[in-house]
Parts: sequence; structure tokens; C-alpha cells
Amino acid sequence: MKRPTKYTTSASLYDVISFEWPVYRAGREAAFELLNLPAGSHVLDLGCGTGLNFAGLQRMIGTTGSITGVDASPQMLEQARRRADRAGWTNVTLIATDATAMTSADLGEQAPFDAALSTYALSLMTPWRTALDAMIAATRVGGVVAVVDMQRPVGRAAVWTPLAKLACRLGGSDIEAHPWTAMTPLLQDLSTRAVRGGHIQVRVGTVSPRLAERNP
Repeated sequence: MKRPTKYTTSASLYDVISFEWPVYRAGREAAFELLNLPAGSHVLDLGCGTGLNFAGLQRMIGTTGSITGVDASPQMLEQARRRADRAGWTNVTLIATDATAMTSADLGEQAPFDAALSTYALSLMTPWRTALDAMIAATRVGGVVAVVDMQRPVGRAAVWTPLAKLACRLGGSDIEAHPWTAMTPLLQDLSTRAVRGGHIQVRVGTVSPRLAERNP
């Protein structure tokens, strides 16, 4: 997975130009609510970028849990490290690696994780299915996996489709990727949430023993 050039050269501006507060924060918050992680959970944040998920995850996992953030861009990870340092989060580990080529050996001693999360990242990746499979494989049986990503707005909100397509194109995302659709046959107890006129899709499911048997 290679992040678009703007994420490399302008990582320090990403939080400002990403429409986080007016639009995309809502998807993260919906995912946190569905995840509802207990304190002490060890979480994989795939495509963590500048660490915009960290505060929400920290609210749940506390000081006894941990976050392992993975991203292909060292510049984005530099911003994530600054965010963690400013907040005093000593339970954050950052790993620079390509999620589409990731193995368990890349992820450190916390793997397999209690939960894995990817927000607005899979639609950046080619092939995203490889990264999704790796994320699920890195999660223990009974653990939870969350994906937040984008599609065209629906219903009355469809009027905003040109703006949504532009935002995705500028960010390097494929608005037609729909990576959450691949989760249905892979996970059980799938929960669904749609926000911002259906533009943001949230899915959270549980890793089943059957899947673990197919992927020893």
C-alpha cells in the first residue's frame, strides 16, 4: 500500500485538509461505539496515518491496553508519534510497513490482537483485500475487526456525490472499492452503521473459530 504523494509531502497538514471534524470524525465515533472495547485491549490500527483514531481508542483501552499503528508513510507516522508524545500515550507502537504485504512477524509481541481497526485506509490500498485478510489474520479468535470507509452518498444525500467523489480523488481513495463488502463471509455477528448520508460505511464483526481453522 502506497499512500498518495500528498500524504507524504503534506503529512503535517493532513488533519486540517482531511475534512475530519465536519465529515469523517462521525465514522470513527460510530466504529468506537460498535467496538466497545474493554480496558486492557490490544488494538491494531491499520493505516493509522497521523493517529486520528488514537484518542478514541485510548478512551476504551486505558493505560493497560495498547495500540499498534501501521502505516506505509514514515511522514504520517512521524505525525502520529508527535500526537502520542504530546498526549503522553506510552502504550503506542508505530510500525512502518506496507499493509498489503504485512505478515505476523511485522507486528511485534502484541499479535494476535484483541481488535483491529482500519478507517478510510483500505480504499487507498491495492489490493485492499490482501490488507483486509492480513488484518483479520492478526486478530485472535473472538476478537473484533472494524472497517470504516466511503461510498457515494445515497437517497437525498446523493446531491453531495460530486463533492464526495472529489474528496476521495484528492485523497487518493477509490470511492467504488467498498472494502466492507468482503467482511460478510469472513466474520460473524456483523454490525452495520451508515452515517453522513450513507457516504461513510461502518462494519464491525467477530473473528470466528471457523476462520481460524482455515487460516492456521
